[in-house]
Amino acid sequence: MEGIASGSRQGKRVVVIGGGIAGSLAAKLLQFDADVTLIDPKEYFEITWASLRSMVEPKFAERTVINHKTYLKHGRVVTSPAINITDGDVMTEDGSVIGYDYLVIATGHTDLFPKTRQEKLSHYQAEYENIKSSGSVLIVGGGPSGVELAAEIAVDFPEKKVTLVHKGPRLLEFVGQKAADKASDWLESKKVEVILNQSVDLSSASDGNKMYRTSGGETIHADCHFLCVGKPLSSQWLNKTVLEDSLDGKGRVMVDEYLRIRGRSNVFAIGDITNIPEMKQGYIAETHANVVVKNIKVMMMSGGKKKKMSTYKPGSEMAIVSLGRKDSVAQFPFVTVVGCLPGLIKSKDLFVGKTRKSRGLNPKLVQG
Repeated sequence: MEGIASGSRQGKRVVVIGGGIAGSLAAKLLQFDADVTLIDPKEYFEITWASLRSMVEPKFAERTVINHKTYLKHGRVVTSPAINITDGDVMTEDGSVIGYDYLVIATGHTDLFPKTRQEKLSHYQAEYENIKSSGSVLIVGGGPSGVELAAEIAVDFPEKKVTLVHKGPRLLEFVGQKAADKASDWLESKKVEVILNQSVDLSSASDGNKMYRTSGGETIHADCHFLCVGKPLSSQWLNKTVLEDSLDGKGRVMVDEYLRIRGRSNVFAIGDITNIPEMKQGYIAETHANVVVKNIKVMMMSGGKKKKMSTYKPGSEMAIVSLGRKDSVAQFPFVTVVGCLPGLIKSKDLFVGKTRKSRGLNPKLVQG
């Protein structure tokens, strides 16, 4: 196995596993204070909540798909999945062994990503061509991804027949009934057909047949379909590591108030894989990253004393689901609103400029 030395720079070795929303920010913020290595199976970070806009406007992805090396100029990137963790090293699939003094696990959800930025951009171009050439589109899943994709297509391609099928009793089950109803009404106003309490047998339309059967016996004609259902957590691999006792019954990593993995003084977990009872959203993952960065800096300076460490407390829950380019439905602690006013907060730019800025990048520039 090939060992990766900590380079000529002095400083504690911090390894971040996972280059998504949380991991990319943690690595970026620590790169001048420590010897940082980011481990990720792909060469880029993606602003995931903007991905559905990229399916109807491929050029949008040029600002949302960002090579790790663009914002991590003082860190090292290992493009290979992590497969094992010991008390002092991380092993990757390509045979690298990377030593750490502090470890941050931010692997989020399991998904199949193209490895390079160019492949990802080509993927969005292909999705766009697929939508453009179809007269009818089937979307399976009524969570935020399914609702936002249906809205993007309904606004950009109003002539297309869009059908959204969801197995639950209402859309957007992660927010309140009021927000879900407002989103449902908005979709219906844009002629999107919403079918609830049913699933779809996607294999029923094989052999070039464009008729899909639902569990309720309905038949849906669609030239193309998109599966927008939740992805499993990327935490099962930890069962084969020294952290095997760190997962709860749902596969989430158990953390303390400092976001350290229970029973570990130098290993943290952030983002969607944590067992914190809260909505799993991008801005929350970034808050996790900020807390852990502060704590690692304190520990590096004070030798691990707890007294100055920052604790993480879940805040008031907010959710904004964009509905095309101008509208959105927003659930705040005391009010739920739909339309162009909450749309001004998110829908026009989907926080892309703000997120690029937090990685030290030009908000408007298009290259990786």
